[in-house]
Amino acid sequence: MAPGNLTWVTEFILMGITDLLELQVPLFFVFLVIYGLTVVGNLGTITLTSVDSRLQTPMYFFLRHLAITNLGNSTTIAPKMLLNFLAKKKTISYYCCAAQLGGFLVFMEAEIFTLAAMAYDHYVAVCNPLHYMVVVSRQICLLLVSLTYLFSLSTALTVSSFVLSMSYCSSNVINHFYCDYVPLLALSCSDTYIPETAVFTFSGTNLFFSLIIVLISYLNIVLAILRIQSSEGRQKSFSTCASHMMAVTVFYGTLLFMYVQPTTNHSLDTDKMASVFYTLVIPMLNPLIYSLRNKDVKDTLKRFLNNPCKLLKLM
Repeated sequence: MAPGNLTWVTEFILMGITDLLELQVPLFFVFLVIYGLTVVGNLGTITLTSVDSRLQTPMYFFLRHLAITNLGNSTTIAPKMLLNFLAKKKTISYYCCAAQLGGFLVFMEAEIFTLAAMAYDHYVAVCNPLHYMVVVSRQICLLLVSLTYLFSLSTALTVSSFVLSMSYCSSNVINHFYCDYVPLLALSCSDTYIPETAVFTFSGTNLFFSLIIVLISYLNIVLAILRIQSSEGRQKSFSTCASHMMAVTVFYGTLLFMYVQPTTNHSLDTDKMASVFYTLVIPMLNPLIYSLRNKDVKDTLKRFLNNPCKLLKLM
């Protein structure tokens, strides 16, 4: 650390979701099941969209990377959280805390822009189907995903450097179940104006622009669907986007809830409940949302379970 910003704290104490001792073991099993389903569901999505030639389309390419970000986000948070449910000393070292903050920011930002890229993909599929494979070519998909990860990494490094450049020289108790920037800002004993401004500017700007892309895409999709004459055609077009619309509504709804609530009502306890949802529950739900409503994925899963060797040979 730079002189003048010396960090006296070498480890932090994570308070977790609750400090009630009788809830620690039950919550451990609840979140163990959630994390287990998240790993199985997202690894399954990654595997199926990789091995089946029928799922080598832009839509499933983006779905694969959404599963990667969901798995990465949960894995950054859940293992330490689960250990702390059973540990007497719920500590995390300063450098592990920094790594957890950075990992969380990388995967969260990547998820935001992956959902925006998926919305654009659906827009082209519905509104410009004849040029779909040209507009959303493999090169364009690789470019969008590469830019997403590059931008997410640069954002995470910038925000983390602002947060971790502050002095933590008094209390080391984080009122959260992982190292998030909001409780870390609240914990600092130095001036937080510049770090707070930088953090919320980056977060708000990224959320705003990705949401604009999603809203414009779906506005055009709805208008295009309404212009379709046959009810069968409208239903087919809507079913193409239904799963993504559901996932987007749940994800952005949770994030917007945190941003639009009045400052007077804002609390770290509210943040913790919202964080449980978008770091652990949503990554578990996304594979279910996309798989249960997607005939291609369900068919691939059946073929994989019946003859996994045949599909793996096609890789």
